[in-house]
Amino acid sequence: MKAIPLAAYDAFSATAFGGSQAAVLTDAASIDRPERRRIAREIGMPATAFVDAYGEDWIQVQFMSTLMELPMCGHGTLCLLTHMLESGLMPFGGEVELRLPKSSARASVNETGGGRLQVMLDIRPPAFESAPPHTGDLLTVLGLGADALSQQWPLETARGDFIHLVVPLTGLDAMRAIRPDFNGMVRFCQAHGIETIAVFCLETEDPHRQLHVRDFCPAVGVGESAAAGTTNAALSSYLLRHALVPTDTSMIRVSAEQGLELGRPSSIHSRITLGSSGQIERLQVGGVATAVFKGEIFL
Repeated sequence: MKAIPLAAYDAFSATAFGGSQAAVLTDAASIDRPERRRIAREIGMPATAFVDAYGEDWIQVQFMSTLMELPMCGHGTLCLLTHMLESGLMPFGGEVELRLPKSSARASVNETGGGRLQVMLDIRPPAFESAPPHTGDLLTVLGLGADALSQQWPLETARGDFIHLVVPLTGLDAMRAIRPDFNGMVRFCQAHGIETIAVFCLETEDPHRQLHVRDFCPAVGVGESAAAGTTNAALSSYLLRHALVPTDTSMIRVSAEQGLELGRPSSIHSRITLGSSGQIERLQVGGVATAVFKGEIFL
């Protein structure tokens, strides 16, 4: 029997029991893919990071949900880098390269005013297209009436590391009225080539936030995410696309609240750097992560 170091963190939350959970296994090179699937299901968190190797400024890692390998994971990256730095496995400073099985990404780490580590992950800007023409089916799986949909902005599909259906609602009352049919969502997503249903409104509970988010992901193993980095990056790009954020600056910041309906409040920060042509030059999403427990898993 072999003992593998295991840690669990809550991402996008400055306190325990908020945000979205991820586990980190820092000595996973000997664990094959079928065993990783079993471990991720046993742990039961939205994401588990399996670290195969690392150096001073790079990490070779694979993210798994309880159902599948994840091509990228925003909240998992926050948990991973926070753990690696807090545990002294990597030195603080500069940027870190994530070496994933099918791609690579970069992230930067800085200290907040309160001395916490803030991780900002670079996200590939999404491409947008018209949403599937089955609004009635969508409303059915959300448990909403047609009056809950915003008439000001369109439903669109955002294609990036994940494929999101972006759904603008009228306000907080509509967000709280959602009664998700998760089995129906899986069928809806599979029928239309969608991975998450990203629902948002511009009315917020916290006056310091610009966006209220709910993200439904049963097609990739999570009924509703309490905090989703890649989704928030796509939503901030949608806001820019429809001029819902100021565009007279080279740096756009969007702060979102998520997870409130789940009792796991989250704070997600997106940054968009615009080039001289007004196009997205760099898209980042991040926040802080909080340790919940550390120990070992026995294989």
